[in-house]
Amino acid sequence: VQLQASGGGSVQAGESLRLSCAASGIMLSDYHMGWYRETPGKQREMVAAMNTGGSIAYADSVKGRFTIFKDNARNALYLQMNSLKPEDTAVYYCNALYRIDSNRAYWGQGTLVTVSS
Repeated sequence: VQLQASGGGSVQAGESLRLSCAASGIMLSDYHMGWYRETPGKQREMVAAMNTGGSIAYADSVKGRFTIFKDNARNALYLQMNSLKPEDTAVYYCNALYRIDSNRAYWGQGTLVTVSS
């Protein structure tokens, strides 16, 4: 099983990025999916999550700016990030949690997003 995250980079405040998470070895349609981020000295936090029923949740700090979506045909998860702020700077990880067995969870390798003011 592999989750390959990509799309990070360095941008100016106000710009946009789209993160991708390509899955192999699992079918994302069977997994609750999420994007998390981590900065030095802080706990990893949920940014956006989507369950297999299509319900979506966002962290308050990104509501209205970030959009999580999935393409089952491509077996990929995405995070569209608009109006980026310096405080969005972090390493972003995608996560897959099997809908039947919560002990089966997988993480991508992380992709760095740097937003400068």
